Amino acid sequence: MNAPPFAKHLASTDKKVRDRAIKSLATFLADDALQSISKPDMDKLWKGIFYCFWMSDKPLVQQALASELAELLLTITSVTSSLSFLRGFWEATVREWNGIDRLRLDKYYMLVRRFVNATFRLLGRAEWEKSACTTYNDILTSEGGPLCPTDIRVPTSLAYHLSDIFIEELEKAMAAAPEPMRPAPLSTLLTPFFTLAAQTPTSITYKRVQTEVFTPLFSALAPSRPPEEEQRPQKRVRLNADAEEQKYPTLVSNACFDRPQSGKIEGAVLRKKLLRRIFEIASEPQTRDSSRRKMYALFKESTEDDVGEEG
Repeated sequence: MNAPPFAKHLASTDKKVRDRAIKSLATFLADDALQSISKPDMDKLWKGIFYCFWMSDKPLVQQALASELAELLLTITSVTSSLSFLRGFWEATVREWNGIDRLRLDKYYMLVRRFVNATFRLLGRAEWEKSACTTYNDILTSEGGPLCPTDIRVPTSLAYHLSDIFIEELEKAMAAAPEPMRPAPLSTLLTPFFTLAAQTPTSITYKRVQTEVFTPLFSALAPSRPPEEEQRPQKRVRLNADAEEQKYPTLVSNACFDRPQSGKIEGAVLRKKLLRRIFEIASEPQTRDSSRRKMYALFKESTEDDVGEEG
């Protein structure tokens, strides 16, 4: 099947034409017609969508369109087809990113945030089915994906932005679900960041992942300190600051390691299992030496803090 006939109208300079094309796109996707689209035609479709968003200038129009595009993931009847559409989004975003001018960059950051949130709602609705989560991780980390550690064509700013918003949008998606989701499999969902941290050649990228993904999450999962421990060393107070503020409350109360069907795991236990996973990845031969040292240090520092809390 060729790209749908309305695709060329998505990037029209006429807003009315673009609006009609978006409505036609929604109808097209609801019929699950994606299964018969070839990759070249998916690329053409997404180029049209990308520049449809490019043409939206007013803030309220941008916000509405970003939400409308991301929600398309949830209107497609098949999870497999939704993920195929999502792969097209990420490939187009990586491909076109360096051509985005400074004035338009913030709205594309917003679009990425909307798609991350919608993807979590999609995966949660599918009960975190393992093959769906694995496909999503492959979209993020394979060549051309925004978290691919070895593809020099991937803009680092995309990896930074994903690091900044990933846990936050997972919390939002779970909190906003109409019915409680199954526990989020954190080891599975964090795999792209484990891979990026282990294999990135850039120390700044490693630091961003640790400070924006690992450290806040581990702080949130750490047990809160009883009042008599208020005078503990400042370092430990800092590590537990986020936990005291009850950061990511929905996620902390409804998460597991990698088996949602087995139920949620208590935060401190889950934290230890995730730290052990970091230790294991640090030990793998493909992990860069510079990352290995930092991951071992993170494991050592965090587990020593656990011992201190227990004592």
